[in-house]
Amino acid sequence: MADNNAELVFLPLGGLGEIGMNLALYGYGPAKKREWIMVDCGVTFPGPDLPGVDLVLPDIEFVREQRDNLKAMIITHAHEDHFGAIATLWPGLNVPVYASPFTAGLLEAKREYDSWMREIPVTIFKGGDTINVGPFTIEGVPVNHSIPEPMALAIRTPLGNIVHTGDWKIDHAPTLGPKTDEARFRAIGDEGVLALMCDSTNAMRDGVSPSEEEVSASLRKVIENAEGRVALTTFSSNIGRIRSIAKAADEAGRQVLLLGSSLKRAVAVARDLGLMEGVKPFVDEDEFGYIPRDKVVAILTGSQGEPRAALAKLSRDEMRNVALAAGDLVVFSSRAIPGNEKAIQEIKNGLVEQGVHILTDGEALVHVSGHPRRNELKQMYEWIRPEILVPVHGEAQHLTAQKELAEQSGIPQVPRVRNGDMLRLAPGPAEVIGQVEAGRVFKDGKLIGNFDEMGIGDRRKLSFVGHVSVNVVLNSKFEFSGDPDVVPIGLPGFDDDDEKMEDVLFDAVLGAVESIPRSRRKDLGMVKEAIRRSVRAAANECWGKKPVVTVFVNKSS
Repeated sequence: MADNNAELVFLPLGGLGEIGMNLALYGYGPAKKREWIMVDCGVTFPGPDLPGVDLVLPDIEFVREQRDNLKAMIITHAHEDHFGAIATLWPGLNVPVYASPFTAGLLEAKREYDSWMREIPVTIFKGGDTINVGPFTIEGVPVNHSIPEPMALAIRTPLGNIVHTGDWKIDHAPTLGPKTDEARFRAIGDEGVLALMCDSTNAMRDGVSPSEEEVSASLRKVIENAEGRVALTTFSSNIGRIRSIAKAADEAGRQVLLLGSSLKRAVAVARDLGLMEGVKPFVDEDEFGYIPRDKVVAILTGSQGEPRAALAKLSRDEMRNVALAAGDLVVFSSRAIPGNEKAIQEIKNGLVEQGVHILTDGEALVHVSGHPRRNELKQMYEWIRPEILVPVHGEAQHLTAQKELAEQSGIPQVPRVRNGDMLRLAPGPAEVIGQVEAGRVFKDGKLIGNFDEMGIGDRRKLSFVGHVSVNVVLNSKFEFSGDPDVVPIGLPGFDDDDEKMEDVLFDAVLGAVESIPRSRRKDLGMVKEAIRRSVRAAANECWGKKPVVTVFVNKSS
């Protein structure tokens, strides 16, 4: 029974206004005494504007403040943008985690690979299961996506039912199940659904997605028609696609090898769960050179341009046992995540320089997205018939496109929600009733912190203008005790007159100190600032940029 003062709220801390970093909270209870569940806990990946950063994570300070009221973390599937932050953020929360066997297996495989990770106890929860967590009853509903064991969540509360789709699509002929469970969604719709939180990634694309079976048939033709080696890159967790490639290669009389640690980990977990049944064992990397060119297929990581992934190394000819040659074929069985286009293009250019042919999904059916297009979204609306639809999982243009589609489809309420907006779903009409901090934190090596704490602004500045270190020692008469040390890093070596930059800056240090009367050099802080200003001015005059300058001034005894 609903408490008279209780409210049902939705609070996204990531994933609304961006691709990646999905984290959603659902709360039930009076404003000051809500119980919460977290759905997904994902990361996004840094671009060149975040030098040195390894991962970008949602800021969960609000969750930490509510830690005693957080009842569980439920993970819809094992893509990094939905579960990649668990290892880093869970130790500060220590709440029960519910996830599918494949998700749990990948999490454990990560821990074995990364020694710093703590063991995270996971309760197995998959499509078809139901759990009770505080005031929430949560049912996993099977959906199809580009990874094993994805699920939507039907969340039942005293104030109404919610469907959180996670990532999904409708595919009547997948190479690896499950299919999206239309009958179950229709039954849930018949119960009555207050709110549908729905994937928006492909809301700008008309029609219906091709079937994975069609992609599989197309890949078979590509492999059969190739004259040299074939290398295919896809997401490591797309086990259905990996199965399709392996079977197509076998039918074409080719052997298959895997390249990339994350790919090997995902396939090992899939084998343990029986998901690679019927797929022959893969060959080792050191056998590659002994297999005829027309008898080998490589499946490898690097579809998003990751510089340390196997495909990037191949494009730079940096792998010890594996290399491509003119006439070989690389197939991008993937689509670029927004922001990765430049890195992917650099890899393509490196391969083309080697005479390698490139095939993408723009030229042949070698990939299909795991997200619903507009006609699939309309089908979900018909099954669920929600009172409220909240577009989630997407950038502003994707969220807006689904908002317009939902309104055209006659859904009564389609509120605009972004990260940090607290949306009251019930009682009363859907309404944003407040905001909480929904920023980002950054994982850099072993440390985590915000933009300022991790020194990212300074790194950006250093990447543009370099750094100069100056060390000056003054004697008892406040004159130079030996030559000052000037060490420029990241600056041009010479100016326009072919004078060494180090000499230009050295002269600037001498001039700065000598321009100060000896009686005033007792103020070492003032001397330090004069040197800093002089060095920056000298660099700016000959270079047009002002470097970061660190000055040390000491007095000898």
